[in-house]
Amino acid sequence: MSEIHIEAAYKSLNKKGEELCGDHVMIKRNKDSFVMVLADGLGSGVKANILSTLTSTIISEMIYSGCELEEAVETISETLPVCKVRGVAYSTFTIVQVFYNGEANIVEFDNPSTVIIRDKKILEIEEKHKVINGRNLIIRNFICKPNDYIVSFSDGIIHAGIGQVLNLGWSHEEVSKFLITHLRDNDRAKDLTRLLLINVNYLYGGLPGDDSTVACAKVLESKESRVMVGPPSKVEDDEKVVRRLMSASGLKICCGGTTSNIVSRIINKPLEVDDIISIESDVPPKGYIKGLDLVTEGVLTLQKTNRLLSECVKSNDFLDKIEYSDAQDGASLLAKLLLKEASEITFMVGLSDNPAHNSIAYSTISLNAKIQLINEMKKNLEKLGKIVNIEMY
Repeated sequence: MSEIHIEAAYKSLNKKGEELCGDHVMIKRNKDSFVMVLADGLGSGVKANILSTLTSTIISEMIYSGCELEEAVETISETLPVCKVRGVAYSTFTIVQVFYNGEANIVEFDNPSTVIIRDKKILEIEEKHKVINGRNLIIRNFICKPNDYIVSFSDGIIHAGIGQVLNLGWSHEEVSKFLITHLRDNDRAKDLTRLLLINVNYLYGGLPGDDSTVACAKVLESKESRVMVGPPSKVEDDEKVVRRLMSASGLKICCGGTTSNIVSRIINKPLEVDDIISIESDVPPKGYIKGLDLVTEGVLTLQKTNRLLSECVKSNDFLDKIEYSDAQDGASLLAKLLLKEASEITFMVGLSDNPAHNSIAYSTISLNAKIQLINEMKKNLEKLGKIVNIEMY
């Protein structure tokens, strides 16, 4: 299991009058590391958007595929030459790479310096300078710790307020001071991102004079949450699987009526079920077992959970809605817990099929359909920044 997990968020304000943002952020995760690239395209509008998208995509894909940072920078330097008219690069960029053992690398080319916050103080890291294909890069290497924040932003942030609220804009020092002054205990990456952009928009008087983007990563202690779905194919494996569920360092979740009874029997804790069924809920009632974070019905609940996750992938607004929802049905609670409280998730899928389901032609709750559903949930959760494993029993 990883030592740390990275929670990340980003958000942009478009330059006034522009439909497209000239900044672009790409986030990638592989088995070894987290990569976040913030690129700022030359100018604004469509051209800048294309340039920044190309830059962030090439760099992040190369690093995701296993290339070294230097090789990715060399490639993008050769791909995007210097503008002959202005004598400046077509796109500036910031690369943040964090390995799951805590090693972190930040590479910057002409973007504002990334702010690193530890214990509500700015963490000063020695800078190294390296020239690659005529680009002067600033490189910082450090070991990150849980609850560190790594905040990158485009130069639209430090230009905020020029000629309006502030004469000379918002200095980098002032941005750093604002972040540590307003950072609250347990703030998530998206909270800090939103907080900074709200103030930037205020300084611009609601009419940003430049594309302004914040990309924030928060380092979390990695905890493995486990979700037991369905009974094992062999009865003699029941205890082994339940003990593995209960040894999770993160959330302990059980889905399925038969599964819940198995867990209840083995840990010797009673299973209680909601005796009130809401006519508004389209999933069966949830249950309670002391020592577990959530107990739900099986596939019907998982199907709705997956629909919610799919919508979260499509829309950040819907993601916010789910994370702050007060809904108490099993599917909404499961989605909320996986999104807000889980970093690494292991689905423990039992392969014991339900004979009643097999007798139904084309049953939507057959064993194969259940496995396919879990695989779909895995893909959605990975798109939402989670590390997901599947174990079969």
